[in-house]
Amino acid sequence: MRSLHLLALGLVLLGTHYVAAEKPTKPNILFLAIDDQNDWIGCLGGHPQAMTPNIDAIAKQGTVFLNAHCQAPLCNPSRTSLMTGRRPSSTGIYGLAPWFRDVPELANIETLPQFLHANGYTTYSTGKIFHGGYGRKKTDSEFQVLGPPASVGARPKQKLVNTPAAHPLVDWGVFPHKDEDKGDYKVASWAVETLNNKPQEPFFLSAGFFLPHVPCYTTQKWYDMHPDDESLLPKIIEDDRADTPRFSWYLHWKLPEPRLKFLKEADQWKNLTRSYLACTTFVDAQIGRIMDALEKNGYADNTIIVLWSDHGWHIGEKEITGKNTLWDDGTRVPLIFAGPGITAGQRCTQPAELLDIYPTLADLVHTKQPEGLEGHSLLPQLKDAATKRDFPAITTHNHDNHGIRTERWRFIQYADGSQELYDMQADPNEWTNLAGKAEFAPVIQELSKFLPPKSKPPAPGSKHRVLTYTDGIAIWEGEEIDQNGPIPEID
Repeated sequence: MRSLHLLALGLVLLGTHYVAAEKPTKPNILFLAIDDQNDWIGCLGGHPQAMTPNIDAIAKQGTVFLNAHCQAPLCNPSRTSLMTGRRPSSTGIYGLAPWFRDVPELANIETLPQFLHANGYTTYSTGKIFHGGYGRKKTDSEFQVLGPPASVGARPKQKLVNTPAAHPLVDWGVFPHKDEDKGDYKVASWAVETLNNKPQEPFFLSAGFFLPHVPCYTTQKWYDMHPDDESLLPKIIEDDRADTPRFSWYLHWKLPEPRLKFLKEADQWKNLTRSYLACTTFVDAQIGRIMDALEKNGYADNTIIVLWSDHGWHIGEKEITGKNTLWDDGTRVPLIFAGPGITAGQRCTQPAELLDIYPTLADLVHTKQPEGLEGHSLLPQLKDAATKRDFPAITTHNHDNHGIRTERWRFIQYADGSQELYDMQADPNEWTNLAGKAEFAPVIQELSKFLPPKSKPPAPGSKHRVLTYTDGIAIWEGEEIDQNGPIPEID
């Protein structure tokens, strides 16, 4: 009788084990965001002194997109686009305000973390994922568990650099402080602690780093990793803007970020370059801490990793610093996928968009994409990087200014109809504008087909870096631009 009971128990246990083995398990997702990070990443080859071993290791584990671009070269519209799956031209979110939930027609959009939560995920977040404090109020329901927000952390008693605009965040350089006192260290620590405490699976854990956004404060240790030699400064040519439309200046008419002219006159170009590189390497080290915790806690084999930045950043190219442009320095970003269902060791040159992250994750977790997404899944490229895409990357900055990026071409059309065209294979620095040359008219005609057919006007409450153009009048931050006047900080 005892043997019969044992046999029955064994069959029950065997059956239980069989059912458990057959039960589908969704992969976890680790979502890593970096603020203002351009292509100065080792695996992207954007700068010879880039030192990002941990990001490079993730790239080797999966697929890195070498031609990935943001939908807007500014934090709020870029992050709103990524997290809602809609283009800025479809939402009217172009400036640092408003928070899209405050726009009635956008208030009920299902964001990426909400979509994942509805499909069984527990959502955790720390640092900067939406812009600023958006999505973190007590009345918000973007995430279930919130860690510390993004912050600068340790700061000197006074600014290190006296920039023309005197903005408190526009600063950089070395001063004595501890890594542990930096905001991004605390963001990584919370993510590590969350993994150590065994989060509810499947989990969506997002960690958004503030650096290398200004202020680019660094300690001597990180600064010295990027020596002052002939490879340090970005490659530029004098009078690079001579063949670009005047309207291109309107996209960054008056900003806190200084022009190249100031960096040269104040002897700050090398300092800013080294500080930016140092901050990028520091962030890479924080990502390494999270990756170590992922491995240590046994999640590495069943976790999809997505690493991205919200837009690029100029450090002297096109005579400016900062963002707010439609050239590669302003739009190209790191975008890496690794984990289950993703081919390792791939380098994809097909154009990709941050907008593609939402539908791609839906496919990777085997869940039907929600309606209304305007991006296209990158799953075919994650399986085979050579798979062609029929879609270019489209970046929009303010109403009716668009950049179209294919494997070969960058085409820009501004709200006043002026244009730029660059052959990115022959001219990767975008030094020679080909628009206006008759032989390239067919190229422009073909690329123009991808321009958004309609662009919504700025959403109610839009402000901060908002440009409009109506009936031949350009308005920057509520003030009419003198279209024959001097360019601020240049003329």
